[in-house]
Amino acid sequence: MNKSLTRSIGFWLLLVLSLVSTGIGGWLIAGQVGSMTSTLLDNTATGVDVYVGQSLIVVGSALLGAGIIGILISVALTAVQAMLPAAAPVVVEPIDWTAEEPAPEIATDAPVAEETVADDASADGSAEEVAETTDEDDAQKGSSGSTATATKINVK
Repeated sequence: MNKSLTRSIGFWLLLVLSLVSTGIGGWLIAGQVGSMTSTLLDNTATGVDVYVGQSLIVVGSALLGAGIIGILISVALTAVQAMLPAAAPVVVEPIDWTAEEPAPEIATDAPVAEETVADDASADGSAEEVAETTDEDDAQKGSSGSTATATKINVK
């Protein structure tokens, strides 16, 4: 992983939403249990307080459980990230701007274009050489044989 965990939006979303879910679930449970306890002890509890309160406690406990699981996953991700070895930094030498550039090499064995070979052959009158070059070209079956063609590089 080249990306650190603290720069990952998914990690932060998991952590924040887990904390929010834990907080809301805890608030629902605490509020409903407190309300039910006080109304049941005062003998003023209605059916709505008792039955709806129980359902809200179940929803709150589901939110609380999901939040706790999310927090545990966040902690586990942090632990796994800490155990992974960090990538070694690449050492780059500083550029010496005062050094002179070497002269470009001039290729002495430059490839000869087919038209030049054909023109030379027709000027000499030897049609055999022209026939030999076309046979070699047919053997390539449409491939120019260049590096760009062999490596499928788009040359413009």
